[in-house]
Amino acid sequence: MTGRAGGRGFVRDNGLGLFFTVAFLLALVGQAIAGHADFNNQMAADQLQQISLGEYVTTSDFAVDVSENWQSEYLQFFLYIGVTVWLLQRGSPESKQLHKAGTESDEDQLVGEHAREDSPRWAKAGGWRRAVYSHSLLLVMGTVFLLSWLVQSLTGTAAHNEQRLRQLQAPLSWFDYLGAADFWNRTLQNWQSELLAVASMAVLSVYLRQRGSPESKPVGAAHDATGVEG
Repeated sequence: MTGRAGGRGFVRDNGLGLFFTVAFLLALVGQAIAGHADFNNQMAADQLQQISLGEYVTTSDFAVDVSENWQSEYLQFFLYIGVTVWLLQRGSPESKQLHKAGTESDEDQLVGEHAREDSPRWAKAGGWRRAVYSHSLLLVMGTVFLLSWLVQSLTGTAAHNEQRLRQLQAPLSWFDYLGAADFWNRTLQNWQSELLAVASMAVLSVYLRQRGSPESKPVGAAHDATGVEG
């Protein structure tokens, strides 16, 4: 009974992360299957040899499709985490309260002498460790974004050059590809959708509600109530 209860407790305590991890893996598998079929359709149209699913997931075509989505998602979170330190949206639960713009005081952030017994060790420390830990979420999100964008540019170069060679055109260098329309088309079509989604969430949550969700204000909260979660 203890083992079963422990298993149920783990799922309950980590349900949000588990749900999105499983959903991510299912979507990735679905993308691989659909992308493989589309890739082979293109090969057939060009009268070239088709490849297996296993071969497809190691191609630059699959890698660039995955990485271009990852970089845009992490850019969204990087910008959102960074700008919400200083920028506010009256009435939105996605915004801090209007008087809390900025990095806030050590007392508000529970660091140094204001740390609690259960505070992380580096929050209690001083110097570079507290400075790094104080910005660790933004640093990790920014690093993953840059690495994903780098992978997109490298794999995009390879995928673009494969297409050019099939059309008997000379390949581009990595630096040339960084200025090519294909790279920026792939990049900007993802950025604009992520930025629109964040703007919509910040503004629509001022007036609309979802009972029980921490991403929404309480149903009866005033429209101008800011930084209040349901």
